[in-house]
Amino acid sequence: MAGDAAVPVSDLYDAGHGSAVAAALFARVPQFAGIQAQQITALRGGITNTNYRITTAAADFVLRIAGERTDTLGIDRRVEYAASCSAAAAGIAPGVVHMIEPEGYLVTDFIAGRMPLPEELRSALWLDTIGALLRRVHALPALGARFSGFEVVRTYTGLARAGGAEFPVNFDTLRARLDVLEHALARRAFVERLCHNDLLNGNFLVDAQERLFVLDWEYAGMGDPFFDLGNFSAHHELLPAHDLQLLAAYGATDTADLARLNLMKIVSDFREAMWGVLQSAISGLDFDFREYASTYFGRVELRLQDPALPAWLAQV
Repeated sequence: MAGDAAVPVSDLYDAGHGSAVAAALFARVPQFAGIQAQQITALRGGITNTNYRITTAAADFVLRIAGERTDTLGIDRRVEYAASCSAAAAGIAPGVVHMIEPEGYLVTDFIAGRMPLPEELRSALWLDTIGALLRRVHALPALGARFSGFEVVRTYTGLARAGGAEFPVNFDTLRARLDVLEHALARRAFVERLCHNDLLNGNFLVDAQERLFVLDWEYAGMGDPFFDLGNFSAHHELLPAHDLQLLAAYGATDTADLARLNLMKIVSDFREAMWGVLQSAISGLDFDFREYASTYFGRVELRLQDPALPAWLAQV
């Protein structure tokens, strides 16, 4: 992949300029030499990235333009590209066409489909599908990058403090409780697997044949598979019965597995809260990152008050 002069991301937030920039970037994809973009449409969804559907006479594609300073969030676009290619080869993600360098912008096949509703993915049918899908994700080839929710929290905390971000008054107390979880989870060794690590509802797509795809692999890395399970459960507000079904479909059915999933929900929410705190210090986007962080800190507090927490800490 040949490198070209970088396009400033700030140029992309001029509403009248975005499609023109997308067209210019499209022209830099070697596979599209001589192919004309007939229509360029901005796609909704996402906070930090900008997505365009590019229509040609032969097929449609998606150009995903990364937001500014996403490297500060721990995102490595080469790792994302490698993970996306592996997932696409396994039929888990859209086909990857090209990564535009040096920016790291990704071009993938466009899949006509819909974002499933959260309550839809909580149904028995879809939980079985998700469990089986995550088994396939965790069987993908290893990458050279690692992911730990605990390490992310530590890194984000340091960067956010340096950036003058506002923290909740009880942050140190919550942070100490997270250390307790980390020590408990470290008692049982696990085999690192390739994980997605960002299983928000918006990162799922269902096509016309009701096949489920996972999008946006920018946080992918080798880590604890139970972070993915807890991350999905937390973002989709699964009830205990849902968690049991998800684990059964995944193939993890002992008491320690359920305890690990429940503890990872807390880690997932803490990571999400710190993502909001750090973004409040570094992002220029028109989004209330402080409110986002507050919402997830509230979820962390509620989970830490669960009467089953001592049992989970002992069982894991």
